[in-house]
Amino acid sequence: MHLKRWITGLVALPFLILLIVAGGEAFFLLVAVASILALREYHKIALSAPHLSAEGVPLLLSYFFAPFILLAAAAGSAEWVLGALAVSLIGLAFFAVVRFDPDRFRTDTLLLQATGILYILLPFALLLRIRAEPEGTVWIFLILAVVFAGDTCAYHIGSVYGRHKLCPKVSPGKTVEGALGGLAGNLLAGALIKGFFLPDLPWAGSLLFFVVAGAAGQLGDLFESQFKRLGNIKDSGHILPGHGGILDRIDALLFAAPVAYLFKQLLII
Repeated sequence: MHLKRWITGLVALPFLILLIVAGGEAFFLLVAVASILALREYHKIALSAPHLSAEGVPLLLSYFFAPFILLAAAAGSAEWVLGALAVSLIGLAFFAVVRFDPDRFRTDTLLLQATGILYILLPFALLLRIRAEPEGTVWIFLILAVVFAGDTCAYHIGSVYGRHKLCPKVSPGKTVEGALGGLAGNLLAGALIKGFFLPDLPWAGSLLFFVVAGAAGQLGDLFESQFKRLGNIKDSGHILPGHGGILDRIDALLFAAPVAYLFKQLLII
């Protein structure tokens, strides 16, 4: 399993770097494909409980609105993203009202599908906005380095030194020691990128950002784990050998990206 993780990472890393550096349509395509695949995996695990049934039309609406939300991020501003998200949720609500049947309608199913739009598409839209701004390329690498270093350190340190359970009801394998190791990885990777490529950023705000983004990433990991636990699913997919699905690989990034956007806009620059 460890070998598969490393091989997959080493094979995928050059393509990821190339698409991020290229920006423009190449980066948009990367984000769009990852969004659709992650949204598909989310629907599979979030709606896997026996008492839930995925409505075909709302699912199609989620995929239909996805490119519009991402295009709004690529071509407009954060306000355009919020508008596109609002229209998407209104579209789901319209379908719910038109197709309402008290004998078969379940609000929890519709809410889970609406949550998927916010959970998957909003963070990716914010990543597109970050990439489009000055020094956006470096910022994307900074965010990815912070998240992936934290994830890797948490995994390996937790495997070797983990003794105290972090949140056993959600993810029995995660430990306090692993979480602390992950935060150390967040700080180390963030400090290196900031020191070499973003020297003008203030250290105090940057270090706070690395810790908060790392903590948010760990919460994102647990957030996905609760869906998998409810559905008795180990991995969200099998597209990445050794890692599972796309959602398994980006669950931390989905929570860290909004934190990064807010810090970049409000607290650091």
